[in-house]
Amino acid sequence: NMHQACTCGSNDEVVHSDDIHFNPIVSLPEVEVKSGEEDEEILFKERDAVGLLGHLSTLLAQWKERGVGKIKILFHTQKKYYRVLMRRDQVLKVCASHVITKEINLVPSDTSNNVLIWTATDYADGEVKVEYIAGRVKSQEMAATFKKIFEDCQQSLSKLKKGLGAGCRPPELLSNLSDSLGSSG
Repeated sequence: NMHQACTCGSNDEVVHSDDIHFNPIVSLPEVEVKSGEEDEEILFKERDAVGLLGHLSTLLAQWKERGVGKIKILFHTQKKYYRVLMRRDQVLKVCASHVITKEINLVPSDTSNNVLIWTATDYADGEVKVEYIAGRVKSQEMAATFKKIFEDCQQSLSKLKKGLGAGCRPPELLSNLSDSLGSSG
């Protein structure tokens, strides 16, 4: 057995032992990892979404894939804002993160029922520019749920600005929350 240790005695007999223990050379302290989502409530979550990015001037010419992963709509309970967040599978690198504003226009794609397109500010490459973002989810129903929750967030922004607090989220948003989370995992 390759996992057995060999101890040689004084008479050169080989004694095999299954009790192998290695002590670490350096002890590392435990580190608390924070995702930045600790104070946020998940309003929408969909696995296996695809995030695409296209420049405004080249919308029809070229899309650049930013990643495949989970797309979420989050509500920050302390700072009172909504945002879209998408992390790549396995590496969990952020490939889309922006605040939802009333000015964002979310439209369905002409080519697919499960793709939604909107604009957001992109600064990933070092310069600030407005980009089109396309999010593709598994089904037309999931795209409709994403769009509904996104638009409900936009509608509730004026209530948040008036200082009504966390309880001002639209009732439809809360009723759709359990349905969307239950079906998307």
